[in-house]
Amino acid sequence: MTLAIIGGSGLAALKGLEINRQQMQPTPYGEPSGPLTFGFLNNKEVVFLPRHGNPHVIPPHKINYRANIWALKKNGVDRIIGVNAVGGITGEMYPGRIVIPDQIIDYTWGRRHSYYEEDISEVTHINFTRPYSDTIRSKLIDTAGTIDLDIAGEGTYGATQGPRLETAAEIRRMERDGCDLVGMTGMPETALARELDLAYASISVVANRAAGKSDEEITLDMIEKNLSTGIRDVRKLLEASIPVILSD
Repeated sequence: MTLAIIGGSGLAALKGLEINRQQMQPTPYGEPSGPLTFGFLNNKEVVFLPRHGNPHVIPPHKINYRANIWALKKNGVDRIIGVNAVGGITGEMYPGRIVIPDQIIDYTWGRRHSYYEEDISEVTHINFTRPYSDTIRSKLIDTAGTIDLDIAGEGTYGATQGPRLETAAEIRRMERDGCDLVGMTGMPETALARELDLAYASISVVANRAAGKSDEEITLDMIEKNLSTGIRDVRKLLEASIPVILSD
């Protein structure tokens, strides 16, 4: 059993990871975002991959999601936690909060959403009713309770195209659709993991109130400040939960 952490904005490296080696993995779909970093965190073997590259240079709509997920599968990964920076739409999704979403709505376009596109013998439809692994989600939520970390244990992630932020009208539409969070990297990453039979869950960090949800202007400084606070809690949660996730 091997767990991978896909780091998003604010998590280009995994502090505390005792690195064994790094490997650039060629794939049939092109190059991943960066080299896979193999190491140990709390005496458990993990693989780390920075989604946007390191340094952070790949925008959300240009990430090679297919190569990233395939490279992890090729190296024996069977469980993935994706860390995502998001905007908070509903009131309980305030800046700095950690959320373990249970549903996702896809508003992206033009991305390579499936491995089942070329050289296939039959059309394949994955069951995506529950897009995230219930097992990993439960362990993250339970572990957060044991370390007194206040998190939201559910929420619907709305995945938008980016790289621009959304308009206030777009956020109002997403709220009507049932979205609690807005981000740019949740899809197709989540679906591709399901296509390769990898258990996948997201730890989402609220970096700002979504457009139109606050009188305060959304700025890069604001986002970085809130991410800094949230990522500290993400690290605590990962350190405590990885042994639990890999216990069976």
